[in-house]
Amino acid sequence: MKRALRAMSRMMKGMASVRANSGACAVTIMLTVLLPGAAPAGDSIVIGGKIFTEAYVLGEIAAQTVEASSTVPVTRKLGMGSTGILFEALKSGAIDVYSDYTGTLAEAILKKPDLKSLDEIRAALGALDLTISGSLGFNDTYALAVKESFAEQHQLHTIGDLIPIQSGVRAAFSYEFMDRKDGYPGLVNNYHLAFDTQKVSRMEHSLSFQAIDQNAVDLIDVYSTDAKIKKLHLRLLKDDHNYFPVYQAVWVASKSFVAEHPREWQALLALEGRISETAMLDMNAQADIQKIPFNKIAAQFLGSEARNSEGWWQEVGRRTREHLWLVGVSLLFSVLVGIPLGIAAVRFHATGQAILLSSAIIQTVPSLALLCFLIPVFGVGTKPALAALCLYSLLPVVLNTFTGIRAVNPIHLENARAFGLNRRQVLFRVVLPLASPTLLAGIKTATIVSIGTATLAALVGAGGYGAPIVSGLALNDVHTILTGAIPAALMALVAHGIFELLGVVLIPAGLRRRS
Repeated sequence: MKRALRAMSRMMKGMASVRANSGACAVTIMLTVLLPGAAPAGDSIVIGGKIFTEAYVLGEIAAQTVEASSTVPVTRKLGMGSTGILFEALKSGAIDVYSDYTGTLAEAILKKPDLKSLDEIRAALGALDLTISGSLGFNDTYALAVKESFAEQHQLHTIGDLIPIQSGVRAAFSYEFMDRKDGYPGLVNNYHLAFDTQKVSRMEHSLSFQAIDQNAVDLIDVYSTDAKIKKLHLRLLKDDHNYFPVYQAVWVASKSFVAEHPREWQALLALEGRISETAMLDMNAQADIQKIPFNKIAAQFLGSEARNSEGWWQEVGRRTREHLWLVGVSLLFSVLVGIPLGIAAVRFHATGQAILLSSAIIQTVPSLALLCFLIPVFGVGTKPALAALCLYSLLPVVLNTFTGIRAVNPIHLENARAFGLNRRQVLFRVVLPLASPTLLAGIKTATIVSIGTATLAALVGAGGYGAPIVSGLALNDVHTILTGAIPAALMALVAHGIFELLGVVLIPAGLRRRS
């Protein structure tokens, strides 16, 4: 028993030393990366973009246009997610400009569908300290599409022609289309459609094309400039009620960006009317079908030289550093906060139940929803991603700390007190060493979960391995998806190996033999 206590004492002294040296630094890091306004403001122009092909192309066109007219560095945050995320990012100053559509701005953002003209929309956005350009030259409205063979079989030419067969139609609509008032809800009301809800699926936009191509569904929503319409031999059903509003493509920017960078804004305004519907369709086809990189497509359109893109190893290295930062900070938080909370949960019974319940409730919130909830507080970028990951990492550490301590045999505590150890010494020299296998398993679980969950950080512009995964989903490009998925899986395997080695170092030998 004396030998075991000496081994435990040496281990916990080492751990206490590490905690003492790193605690203040860790708290400083957490405050810097999480508190609003704590991080220094960036000195670059940030171009944002949504998570579909056309937004990537337009975002790259905007970025190269600004780079050609400015000496200020340009940061690309493309593939950030839905309209709501991009708009919040613009309002918070996390991005400076992105491409959007007049119909989307009026219907989904301003909630004023009666606004039709560019001047009306611009005036309404002015109250939010935002502005828009004129039309870039094309209208990319919503449309419904079916395969030509399905259309011929059922004599479909208009959306209204779906009514006689509506109960048997298998549909797949994008998440945004299903939720927007100018999307599915208004469509079924306007056309008095009654699809079988069991046959209507929500699906990522690019994957719906794959679904209809494989005859898994009959009907999908598309954008009128989607390149895969022709490739997959789809028929657009005429909007005979003129339900879908006009979606003229425009640049949306903050007024502060316009005031601080007038030359760059004028360069973007010079693109008004230059991108025809045919030109946009061709560029989308180059990305979706020919798999040409976005930077080359944009450079070809602008008549300039494409900047040298990162090599595969350079991109993986950059994404690895971003991902390690996200996981590392959340891991540090889980240790510094989760272990004390677990100890408190054991010592104070009523408070302990509240701690465990709160940690469990946080874990039940869908990760993407939690990111969206945090955007108004932290803005867009690394801060909300870190905040979400830190919250998600708590439950495994808190619960395993609580369980490990509760499992310690009371006889060991009595023996420790018999040696004259006080409460603090009992905790650090006996209780935590005996609970270390369970405690370390909780930290390991939190780390592995964080590695996977951090891929969603790309949707709020935080980068990491999620960025190529999101881009690959938009293009339905398996190779690009694997660029992020494989390194993420390898990082999880490496983390598993590291924790196995830590177990050998930190867990007393007697406990290792029994585990």
